[in-house]
Amino acid sequence: MNDNKPKKTDENIIIGRNCVLEALKSGRELDALFVARGAHSGTTAMIIAKAKEKGITIKEADSKKLDYMCGHGNHQGIVATAALKNYSELEDIFTEAESRGEAPFIVILDEIEDPHNFGAIIRTAECAGVHGIIIPKRRSAGLTYTVNKSSAGALEHMHIVRVTNLASVMDELKKRGVWIYGADMSGELIYSCDLTGKVAVVIGNEGKGISRLIKEKCDNLISLPMYGKINSLNASVAAGIALYDAANQRNRK
Repeated sequence: MNDNKPKKTDENIIIGRNCVLEALKSGRELDALFVARGAHSGTTAMIIAKAKEKGITIKEADSKKLDYMCGHGNHQGIVATAALKNYSELEDIFTEAESRGEAPFIVILDEIEDPHNFGAIIRTAECAGVHGIIIPKRRSAGLTYTVNKSSAGALEHMHIVRVTNLASVMDELKKRGVWIYGADMSGELIYSCDLTGKVAVVIGNEGKGISRLIKEKCDNLISLPMYGKINSLNASVAAGIALYDAANQRNRK
């Protein structure tokens, strides 16, 4: 077996200057661009400029990381990760809800960076009847192989909307009558909240929780009861409990 080729599972990895440049020209959805430290001249500089125009996250990395990402293929100092499916638009979420005859049920992920958590949340959200998930372009896991695998196929049935500014999108949701609840330890117990109408639930970063600005944009904060000595749950577990409580309320109504 040749270990110098990328693994078959790494189908979202694009390596080399020409391949990445053509992917950009074709309009393919790219989650991130990884560039070797100091390699910012010639064709690489042009690729970086095009990526910036498209709002693609650009990260510097050492050669060892790039080697690992592409299975020691000839990456020429540049590697891109492509989304396994195209991102949806915000309007697609509302259309999905309307087609089911339901009030919009939305999840907002504030910088969920672990692809396993992201995939698990997608899986739970799909099972709970969520119409779509909104994520930021920066500091968020993208639609990678690992995310898809962790979602157990649910990614194929879920609208994922990637936005530049979460706060402004939350303002747009409010204008459309969506009530936004942020999952936070300081909030009131979820069981006393009405989650039956047009609702969005915000789940924060694995370590920091919901950022200050996003928390301020929430209409209300909700929390889960903690009966043990540990005062927090894994992000995907917390999301699962919150979403299923909302789903139960909505189904009873």
